[in-house]
Amino acid sequence: MHVAKLKYPAPSAPHRLASFGEAVLRRIRLLRSQPPDNAARPSQALFLAEALAFAEPLMRRFRPALVVPKASERQIVILIPGFATHPMRMRYMAEKLEEAGHKVKRWGLGFNFGPTEENFAFLSQRVRDVHARYGCKVVLVGWSLGGIFAREMAKLHPECVAKVITMGSPFSHTPYSNNVWRLYQLVTGHSVERPPIAADLAAKPPVETVALWSARDGVVSVRSARGLPGERDRERALKCSHMGFSNSAEAILAVAQELERR
Repeated sequence: MHVAKLKYPAPSAPHRLASFGEAVLRRIRLLRSQPPDNAARPSQALFLAEALAFAEPLMRRFRPALVVPKASERQIVILIPGFATHPMRMRYMAEKLEEAGHKVKRWGLGFNFGPTEENFAFLSQRVRDVHARYGCKVVLVGWSLGGIFAREMAKLHPECVAKVITMGSPFSHTPYSNNVWRLYQLVTGHSVERPPIAADLAAKPPVETVALWSARDGVVSVRSARGLPGERDRERALKCSHMGFSNSAEAILAVAQELERR
């Protein structure tokens, strides 16, 4: 029996124009919002210095090749990129971890433009699928906003996750304790205080959770990325920039060491 497919009319031009206008007005209102008095942000000097990280792939050519010690046991790792970044920004880390003997998987989406119900559902299924395929728990490594995703996935699926490693992720203090909250609101269209996904960001996942942070981070404050006891199991200080978490030798070696730690 043939079943006719229902066809819904496309939104009219006036409707599309009205929706666009509402989106613009919402972002204007968000741009006018002010951070609370207790917000902690890195200095402007550190923020401007973040631009130097884009020269890292070139500078790497003039240094000795990075050698990551061979892993004593292979881990299955999912790398989750930061806000407004693509998985390619973490490709060098993935290559080095795989050279050490680990199996590294992408998060399965492209650019990370903030949380939505759709990408949370996709990543949730991705974690379950990778766990089922390899028959063991996975390690979630999240850079910046990607670490927020990693922590929330571990809360949803602790049976699938062995460990969470965050790198410069703003999970603690106030969501205004960084230098990009206005950009975040402009891109996503929602307040940092009211994301479209219900989440208690500071609540520790029920698996081992390690926070990597840096006093040289020009994007996320130390207070936010380091967290407090009870919000993570351990914290570890690095000396890289925020952008350096994705590809610096120090960050890669730190992640490799955490993968070895039981």
